[in-house]
Amino acid sequence: MGGTPGYPPPSSAASGSPPTPPAEEKAASTSIGDLLSDVTQDLSTLMRQELALAKAEATQSAKRAGRGAGMYGGAGIAGHFTLLFLSLALMWALGATAIGLGWSAVIVAVIWAIIAGILAARAKKDLQSVKGMPRTADSMKKIPESLKPSEEPR
Repeated sequence: MGGTPGYPPPSSAASGSPPTPPAEEKAASTSIGDLLSDVTQDLSTLMRQELALAKAEATQSAKRAGRGAGMYGGAGIAGHFTLLFLSLALMWALGATAIGLGWSAVIVAVIWAIIAGILAARAKKDLQSVKGMPRTADSMKKIPESLKPSEEPR
């Protein structure tokens, strides 16, 4: 039965002992040079995959940022002209009263200075929340752990 050609050897489960894990069987039947070659090849593949992930994330982030910046630029120009003409209209409307054009221009300028301060504070808060490439950073932190021998397979 065990020595019959064409049949696999009897399993160790039938004899009462636990089965041998595939990794131990490979280690017992493969030379150290071949094992080191496999490890080196696996590490090389892992590093190439991590680099590809980093490139993909960076490219995706850059494309989104570029597209968003372009749209903000266009919206900013259109908004600038809108606000310019609305500010001029407000200045002329206030100037038509007893205040005069000079003081009405100062009032409109102060209003815009307050709005600019609020927008700058909010922009600073938003830019500080940019995370970069979180998945790549997380997986790069795990690489040293995978190189350390452990009792449990991962």
